[in-house]
Formats: sequence, structure tokens, C-alpha cells
Amino acid sequence: MTSLATLPGFLTHFIAGIALVWVGGWIYCRITPQDEVALIRQGNTAAAIAFTGALIGLAIPVGASVSNSANLVDAAVWGLIALIAQLGCFFVVTRMLGPGWREAMEQRNEAAGAIVKGGVAIAVGIVNAAAMSS
Repeated sequence: MTSLATLPGFLTHFIAGIALVWVGGWIYCRITPQDEVALIRQGNTAAAIAFTGALIGLAIPVGASVSNSANLVDAAVWGLIALIAQLGCFFVVTRMLGPGWREAMEQRNEAAGAIVKGGVAIAVGIVNAAAMSS
């Protein structure tokens, strides 16, 4: 079966991509001032929206780095560059939202700031991915 000949390459790139998204999500959780996972476990919809947007925003350019890479090392290097760009986006958005977004999300479960955070992460992820194919 020649169709399964590329299975090892698929598996290594898939695992590397998932690992990069997981590491990016882990770093994101460490740099955010709130514990989004704990908030999600408490049923905080705003935290779930923000975190999901961040993960999608991370996955899009990581996926592009895997699909455009020459090899696994190339995918990992560009995946890390993508993660740095996405995490930098978080800092810009939080400054744009101002000081009250954290309390609004944590205390009042307000989703407006979370939607903006998630949406910007996805938008930047799309541009980030497109830039990798140039």
C-alpha cells in the first residue's frame, strides 16, 4: 500500500503541530493575568471564548508552518516563530482593551473583551499563516 508510505511523516508532523499548539496554550495560560482554565471549569463563558480564540489563533499559523515546511525542524522553527507572534498579539490586545477587561471577564463573565481577544487572535493567526507561505 503506497498510500500509507507517508504515514510516519504525517504522524511526526501531526504530533509536532499538536505539541506546538499545546505549548503555546500552556505559555498563554502562564502569561495571562487570570487563570482561564480555572475560570472555564467554573463555567465562565467569557474565559472560554478568549481561550478558544487564542487556541484557534495559535493553531492556524502552526498548521501553516507544518504544511509549508521542508522538514520537521523547519516546521518546529516556524511554529515557534508563529507562537511568539501570537503571544505578542495578546499583549497588544490587552493594552487596547484597557485595565477593566480582566475584572469584567473574571467577576462579571462579560464576553465583549473576550470576543475581541479571541477574534484578534484568530485574525492575526490568519495573517501569520499567510505570511509563512510567501
